[in-house]
Amino acid sequence: MGDSSALGGRHQALLVPARMVAAYCYCPRSAYLEWVQGEWADNRETEEGKLVHQSVARPEGPKAEQPTRAVHLASEKLGLVAVVDLLERGGKKVVPVEYKRGKKPPNPEQSREPERVQLAAQALLLREAGYTVTEGIIYYAGSRDRVRVRITEQLVEKTLAYAQALREAVQNPSPPPPLVDSPKCPRCSLVGICLPEETNFLRQGGQVRPLAVAEPQRFPLYVQKPGARVQLDGEQLVVEAEGQKLAAAGLETISQVVLLGNAHITTPATHACLSRGIPVVFLSGTGWFYGYARGLAHRNATLRVLQYACAGEPAVRQRIVNTLIGDKIANSRVLLRRNGKASAQVLAELAELVRQARAAQDLQELMGIEARAAQLYFQNFASMLKGQEAFVFNFQARTRRPPADPVNALLSFLYTLLLKDFTVTAEVVGFDPFFGFLHAPRHGKPALALDLMEPFRPLVAESVAVTVINNGEVKPGDFWEREGAWLLRPEARRTVVEAYQRRLAAQITHPVFGYRVSYRRLFEMQVRLLGRFLAQEIPHPPELVVR
Repeated sequence: MGDSSALGGRHQALLVPARMVAAYCYCPRSAYLEWVQGEWADNRETEEGKLVHQSVARPEGPKAEQPTRAVHLASEKLGLVAVVDLLERGGKKVVPVEYKRGKKPPNPEQSREPERVQLAAQALLLREAGYTVTEGIIYYAGSRDRVRVRITEQLVEKTLAYAQALREAVQNPSPPPPLVDSPKCPRCSLVGICLPEETNFLRQGGQVRPLAVAEPQRFPLYVQKPGARVQLDGEQLVVEAEGQKLAAAGLETISQVVLLGNAHITTPATHACLSRGIPVVFLSGTGWFYGYARGLAHRNATLRVLQYACAGEPAVRQRIVNTLIGDKIANSRVLLRRNGKASAQVLAELAELVRQARAAQDLQELMGIEARAAQLYFQNFASMLKGQEAFVFNFQARTRRPPADPVNALLSFLYTLLLKDFTVTAEVVGFDPFFGFLHAPRHGKPALALDLMEPFRPLVAESVAVTVINNGEVKPGDFWEREGAWLLRPEARRTVVEAYQRRLAAQITHPVFGYRVSYRRLFEMQVRLLGRFLAQEIPHPPELVVR
């Protein structure tokens, strides 16, 4: 899938962190994801580890015969760099001390191999600096044990071998393969990014342990009141309007800030969001997606190179778009079958169009198939709506610019919310959200996000539209007409946003992997699995068709 021989060409000139050599010893894939692709996620264990290191990470100047904290070391000759937590001195003889969370392990060595490798790398750097190092110490904060580790020639050789293996691994555009049925995976903070069980299943079948289904602990902060202001107050964002406090949320709980209409955010609050990777999204009062602000782009340049290369390969591109459109038509059929009154003939034709979409030979053929499927689907869409006598929910066809009726206005707003989420998700994963496979690149148009959301239009946006109409959450007075265009009133937008968030939190049984997962989590999984396909880790683009 494209020439990737130049990828990683400059990594040999980089100094390898001792910490990453230890991480490679523990799991080559997680080390690659963290160091090369810039991936990271915290869990309880990583947070505890940070607290342990903070207790010793107060840099000091050298003091003879005294411990020295946070010692930075580097060597071009060794190709290594490290920060020693604590250095115990005795003339030219020194002992590096590495702090670890948890308790001393019960194995014969009373330590773990990655920890010993990290100490050995530090010892090599200290020797290069002219010190005598024969041993190191691992301090386990959980049990308050000091375990001495001898720096043997065998340990040194093993450490250098791991360092060289890591240098070689970073030359490849794809990470090392996932561990298989490993007890390490459930405790790894990167398990939701790595997707070891899912990747192995799609490569070779078998069973899937539900390791990566933990729900995100951060959620969007929507600000819709006209004139509302988001400002920073310590470690939280506060929303105020007309001198009154409307809401407050800790920065650690926010996944994105979404501003609708003339709501605005202060510069300090924006800086706080961008420094923490929290996107600030701007929508118009009528739901037009203006764009978003985010901190520095994702470090995973390799994924973007693969994205551009694969978009230029017709066969690869066709497989991706056939899957996306086939899934979209199949999910539309499921929604119609469950909630509508479409005839058996219509459902049969939609099933045939799914088959044709998956077998399409070019984009022009696929677009014709999609157009026919959309015509059938939206001709029968109104059969899913109840209580239409209360208002003119006489939906006949999909119209966008402008929405010609209330249902179209509702769908347009929901599609905007879906597009916003896939734009942010694609960028967070490392893709260029503006360069797609199906939708043509166009200035200001997040083409890849439009591609990725196709299978989710019926599952999320259209499903929410049907629900809020049938449940009476959206009523006749919630719409207004302006020069032929129908729009949602601000109060109704809040109702629809709440319904949309409920849908994202709803859990379904994953049709491929068989475990329970929310739509919010599913968005990211599908985007990451597309990256696995581009890197040739899995043989097929990820499918998602509900039953």
